[in-house]
Amino acid sequence: MARKRPRLERVLGERDLYSIAYGEIASSIYFALGIVAARALGLTPVVLVAVGALFLLVASSYAEAITLASTTGGAANFVRRAFNDVAGFVVGWVLLLDYLIVIALTTLFVPHYLGAAFRISILRQAPYDTLAAVVLVVALVMMRLAFRPSIYRFGIVLAALDLVTQVVLIGLGLGILFSWHGLASGVHLGSTPSWGSLAFALPLAMLAFTGIETVANLSQESRNPGALPRNLFSAIGTVIVVYVLIAVVGLSAFPVTNGSTALGNEWKRAPLMGIVAVLTLHMPAALATALRIFVGLSGVAILLLAATTAISGFARLARSLGEHRMLPAPFGRLYHRTLVSPQALVAIALIVGGLLIATEPLHHTGLQGQATFLASLFSFGVLIAFTAVQLAVIRLRYTEPIHFRLYRVPLSIRVFGGDLPLPALLGAALTAFVFVLTMLTHPAARYGGPIWLVVGLSIFGLVRHQRGTGLLEQVAASDEQELPEAGFATILVPMKAGDIGEEMMATAVRIAQERHASVIAVNVIEVPLEQSLDAPLEQEERQAAEALTEAHALGEENGVPVRGYVVRTRSIGAAVVEQARQLGADLIVLGSGARWRRHSRFFSPTVEYVLSKAPCEVIVVSFPEDAFEGLPAPEPKETSSGE
Repeated sequence: MARKRPRLERVLGERDLYSIAYGEIASSIYFALGIVAARALGLTPVVLVAVGALFLLVASSYAEAITLASTTGGAANFVRRAFNDVAGFVVGWVLLLDYLIVIALTTLFVPHYLGAAFRISILRQAPYDTLAAVVLVVALVMMRLAFRPSIYRFGIVLAALDLVTQVVLIGLGLGILFSWHGLASGVHLGSTPSWGSLAFALPLAMLAFTGIETVANLSQESRNPGALPRNLFSAIGTVIVVYVLIAVVGLSAFPVTNGSTALGNEWKRAPLMGIVAVLTLHMPAALATALRIFVGLSGVAILLLAATTAISGFARLARSLGEHRMLPAPFGRLYHRTLVSPQALVAIALIVGGLLIATEPLHHTGLQGQATFLASLFSFGVLIAFTAVQLAVIRLRYTEPIHFRLYRVPLSIRVFGGDLPLPALLGAALTAFVFVLTMLTHPAARYGGPIWLVVGLSIFGLVRHQRGTGLLEQVAASDEQELPEAGFATILVPMKAGDIGEEMMATAVRIAQERHASVIAVNVIEVPLEQSLDAPLEQEERQAAEALTEAHALGEENGVPVRGYVVRTRSIGAAVVEQARQLGADLIVLGSGARWRRHSRFFSPTVEYVLSKAPCEVIVVSFPEDAFEGLPAPEPKETSSGE
């Protein structure tokens, strides 16, 4: 019986989905409000309403995408389906950057909330806040490497805590601090804020609506993926109302004076704690202390949850890209205990740590500081993804018109024989416009974004070349649970002389043909101990070359890419394992003759070594004694082993 592969389970109900959606999106107010207010000033509520309306358009397209393709991978998988693997990779790659930036910002703001709660000033000073953020990232990654936390159960509790915290601040703020005169007096359109500042603030406001990609990736774990759109829209509607009211309270606490607000300066990295600081001036000391500690610890908990879910989102997306041969194969494998790729977690620690340390000197540069730089990079990626998703919805309406959709973007009209969703068309145009603003006004996005894309496309090209796959070729990832049905991308076959060797190659080619995979044929020459490894072995070399030529011919005949290598070694088993590790093989196909069973051993020592040491799955085909004697033979018996 084949071993079960690690997989994600459908465990999330509707209450879980709403709570996670609200918590994921609403958590960004803890770090986005100050960044947006620094530029939008008194028009911060208006900017948040405008971007929130745009976000609803985008969410409508996401909802159709989620219910049409309820698999992990989110926008990247959907765009790949609509266009091609290159487009899907570009979207996935920029979203990986966005996940990393969310992790960086949330951990960077944690020490500020903690320091404000307990009045530990050193935590709010550079470079100690950055160092604390790096330590937090490493700690979260190590925890995720060790076990899989039940973040969804925590998510429900913390989403409720988040809502309670924000309602308390809104209620107290509107009752104690609200002033129409204070809000209006700081707004002089065209000068305070200037048109340039507004153009700069619009892309930054996209940071206030993070989390939709994480929610989209939950469709594979939802008991009822069709319920996701309803829960998503409900959560977004609640978030927009809360955001606008919090912004009104924040500007009531810190009115715009002399072209700036303390909400975007002094309290930029802990804006909700700034509101608390003003509120506590109107309260008894005991109540003020309780409110300060409550909001501070709530902010710390919610930011840490946001960082944790972003880590999981990064790992899920990396897994999808790895399965589709867009990232190295190890990123596409789930570790059985934590259901994430260890390689993805290590990448998070290295890249986020590097981002935080590299951008720390920007902390002293005012409005162009560290947080704004990271937010600008975020807008570069998220706007590409949002535009691509909406265009993908439009394209699939024409290429897959009869495919059943649990949810459809409303207000469609018949154009050129297909249903054109007007909200998706309008949303794509608007997000593309904001993307142009981003590139014109944000140096971080203008230079950092393209550099990230160039690095990603280089990795994509190298992976495709190494695994024998065309750049535009669409690679499907199998979601089957059993090993024989797994989505193998690269199959390694150690060449063996005789009929068994030929059958092994034929078996590998057949599997590759069914799974759209490539085959690597390795002819291992075992060099005797009394000879040096580079000793002339003309006969063995000639036989190896002939065998590889036949393997190439068999692959061409069946439309399967086959690459061949000759390796010299002292131990065949060790060489096979090492080649599988170096080449990133997903499956090794071995053959075993009947003679070993006559010695009370089912497999040869070489096969047993590979089974015990292989870094990937192994299929062993064991033939009966009369399999090659011209007699009718039963089907080969397949056994499977993993790591």
